[in-house]
Amino acid sequence: MTKIKDLQIMADIIREDTLSALTAAKSGHSGGPLGMAGYFPKTELLTLRKLGTRLQGHPHREALPGLETTSGPLGSGLSQAIGMAYGLRLDKKKNLVWCICSDGEHDEGNHWEAMLFAAKHRLDNLLVILDRNYIQIDGNTEDVMPLDPLDKKYNAFHWNVKIINGNNMAEIVLALRSAKKNKGKPLMIIANTTPGKGVSYMENDYRWHGSPPGSITTERTPAKEKQTEIALEQLHQKEAKERGNWYLKHKKLKPLHSLDKK
Repeated sequence: MTKIKDLQIMADIIREDTLSALTAAKSGHSGGPLGMAGYFPKTELLTLRKLGTRLQGHPHREALPGLETTSGPLGSGLSQAIGMAYGLRLDKKKNLVWCICSDGEHDEGNHWEAMLFAAKHRLDNLLVILDRNYIQIDGNTEDVMPLDPLDKKYNAFHWNVKIINGNNMAEIVLALRSAKKNKGKPLMIIANTTPGKGVSYMENDYRWHGSPPGSITTERTPAKEKQTEIALEQLHQKEAKERGNWYLKHKKLKPLHSLDKK
């Protein structure tokens, strides 16, 4: 089992690599939910949003292996996750569905419709993590469209609710472990976070929500390159062969324009 300190190291590396990719793309969201599994080499990650790449801002499920759905419409992620959870229920399968959403997308009406549907069908196989950082592209969420008390609203919609510090790795791990025991209702984990965490002049500033960072940004991130690279290599050594073979199988680019001819 991965240790808390190793997860924190990975989080720091992800922040640094995200800023590098966005700097290369000159666009994109610096607060996106990301993981580090080792399926794609860093050289390909730096093609983010470039012409001809399969790593688009909203990836196409037929162009990028590993995807089960194509994103794009704002606030649709929860609806898609609920569809998967409900389908598993109908198929009498015990798989869990994890969804990561933001507070800003609560401005979309379909998000609230999805909340109602999940509660009605008591989808306790649906586990949602909400990145509650109080910003969206136009400003503070409470100035644009007030959401608080968000936890009480989810309770009123008949969801189980848990509140954590989303910048505390120990709290995150504990919440994820306990979430697997969720029963009776869909679960909402409200993770209070600091936007731009680790980069002093980006923290809590909504203007960086969709703005590309400059090269100076990557120099101020908390990760120490040599130390973190060594740690990451140790963390992924066991899975390296499996993931490497997966990448070799799927590495051939499939241009998006070729999909239009179907």
